Amino acid sequence: MRLSVLLVLMVLVRAPLALAAEIVVPAEPGALAGALGRAQGGDVLRLLPGTHAGPITISAPLTLDGGGKAVIEGDGTGSVITVRAADVVVRGLTIRGSGSDGKDAGVNLEQTASRALVENNRLVGNLVGVNVQGARDALVRANIIEGRQDERMNDRGNGVYVWNAPGTRIIGNDIRWGRDGIFVNASKENEFSGNRFRDLRFAVHYMYAHDSVVAENVSIGNHLGYAVMFSNNVEIRGNLSRDDRNYGIMLNYTNNSRITGNRVERTAGKCVFIYNAHRNTLEGNRFEGCETGIHFTAGSERNLITGNAFINNRTQVKYVGTKWVEWNADGRGNYWSDHASFDLDGDGIADTAYRPNDIMDRVLWTQPAARALLGSPAVQLIRWSQSAFPALLPGGVIDRFPLMRPVDPEIRPWEGRQ
Repeated sequence: MRLSVLLVLMVLVRAPLALAAEIVVPAEPGALAGALGRAQGGDVLRLLPGTHAGPITISAPLTLDGGGKAVIEGDGTGSVITVRAADVVVRGLTIRGSGSDGKDAGVNLEQTASRALVENNRLVGNLVGVNVQGARDALVRANIIEGRQDERMNDRGNGVYVWNAPGTRIIGNDIRWGRDGIFVNASKENEFSGNRFRDLRFAVHYMYAHDSVVAENVSIGNHLGYAVMFSNNVEIRGNLSRDDRNYGIMLNYTNNSRITGNRVERTAGKCVFIYNAHRNTLEGNRFEGCETGIHFTAGSERNLITGNAFINNRTQVKYVGTKWVEWNADGRGNYWSDHASFDLDGDGIADTAYRPNDIMDRVLWTQPAARALLGSPAVQLIRWSQSAFPALLPGGVIDRFPLMRPVDPEIRPWEGRQ
């Protein structure tokens, strides 16, 4: 009796798989809509090469596969593909023609679209590339997303927008143009890794998103690389920011996070900007060739800054505050390319402390016109006095254990990782 019941249960469990079908969809008017209307859970819709009419809605757990040669083109209203069922796969398509209102997208994953997989697609000219609107555990992988260029940057949509979608992963995508590469808001437990971002406002824009990872991404030529704001417990690891205009990494009201092994190079503004951010660890990063290496302000407290390299930045540190802040831990500080010192005992630690700023720096920050006096004997006397008598310094950053050699974190060339 028990064996019979078990066999019946096995048949019932396997029945949906047995009924699943592979449906070939020609590029003909009405063919795709008709196939979606007939499709059952588990079906695979294989779209033949050519242009298929959108917009479409997927309401069953099926696979939509374009084989890399099929196009779904919207009519300029709404989202091109709207997914309402769980466990849907959208793969191998060129997707274009979304509307221009709100969050109209190439692919819109609604809250019920849990565990959706959007991979190996080309999303071109849509307002938003992929909109993850509350869908849990979605995976957006190895897509090419090219946003709009016909509006002001702030009026364009994002490459990927994630809202309240715990467990969502955005991995190995190539995102260009539009507004922000990835904009995440009010979410948690997300992973954004192995992506490339170009010609955007922000590569990654983080708001109220906690317990997440931003790792091994590449940001090139954007206004800002990685902006993490109002978020806790974020790991920012192994990323590259190169030739970004204003900031490489910005921490704004970011707490209890780890920023490790990143490289920021040739930023016209600031390699790092830390504003009212607390109890964070910055370790093993390389900040090189920026106008300002690190701007540290607004009462940021109890941050651990050690093992980093600050190389050839015009201003290594801009610190706004009056008390001394130690930037070292366990007898290990940071490397400063402008620190002239010796290491007589050969332990890799410089024999004198590093103090990046003095009274004249503060005067110049508040009165830029005073730069005309930098070569005057009075200014030189003030700076000599401070170097000879450190007690005259007004407070600021001090590294008592500066390193003699810089760290050099390895960032792999971007290859479109999965």
